[in-house]
Amino acid sequence: MGVRAHRVIGEDAGMTAATEDPDGRRALVADLVAGTRPLTARSVLASALLGARDARLPAAGLIAVASLFGISAGAVRTCLWRMVSDGELTTDDSTYALAGHLLERRRRVDEAVRPGPRRWDGTWELAVVSPARRAAADRLALRRAATALHLAELREGVWTRPDNLDPDRLPGSRAVLDRQCVRFDGATCDLPAPAVRTLFGLDGWADDARRLTAAMDGELDAADESPDYLFLLSIAVMRHLQLDPVLPPALLDDDRPADDLRRTYRRFDEVFNRRIVARG
Repeated sequence: MGVRAHRVIGEDAGMTAATEDPDGRRALVADLVAGTRPLTARSVLASALLGARDARLPAAGLIAVASLFGISAGAVRTCLWRMVSDGELTTDDSTYALAGHLLERRRRVDEAVRPGPRRWDGTWELAVVSPARRAAADRLALRRAATALHLAELREGVWTRPDNLDPDRLPGSRAVLDRQCVRFDGATCDLPAPAVRTLFGLDGWADDARRLTAAMDGELDAADESPDYLFLLSIAVMRHLQLDPVLPPALLDDDRPADDLRRTYRRFDEVFNRRIVARG
């Protein structure tokens, strides 16, 4: 079947049952996805498709994955119908593919695992909110788009980051930014490296990255964890990777927890995928 049945972003999934936690690993992961909603048929199906090759799977494969989490075939079929009706999926000959905002999410997941920064020339990207009155929904959409593009809010309505990422990445988020902001490229910035780390919250991010790396290391050789916990651990990692500001090396010290987190996640992803397929 070859699917990754766990790549749903944190807002859609959570643990389904209380389990023993002798070493605190489950509490650690649950803390990093605090406030998420319970695991649902939609979150499992979206996750499977987010991790599948070409973001496409047959209905039989989706039913098999969902059954690992106690979700019935009838519930899967009902959920698939709703997701197609809502524009989240398309269907063709009993095969389902991502569409709409879920396809945009797939791009964010791919970028989080392999961000591919380009060489940095020392300049910064700057986006300043236009003075026109905006609805609350527009303001929220802008904040989400800026976060997806790894911009930090220097002050209210002023978003910035080092200009070391592909300007054409995540076109949906970029379009939201361009509708509400005036953009300046090639800006200079005299913030010292410690101030940049504070602006992007890098120290706290790095601490949690190390904790997640240790949690995945503990699972690579284990064979007795339930799928729901491993699912949640993967969600926590993917959610955290999407918050990585991907700063240029010149603004970082020699300790690179983001690199360790990505390398460990790729190994963990392969191991967990094999376990899910074996159970199916």
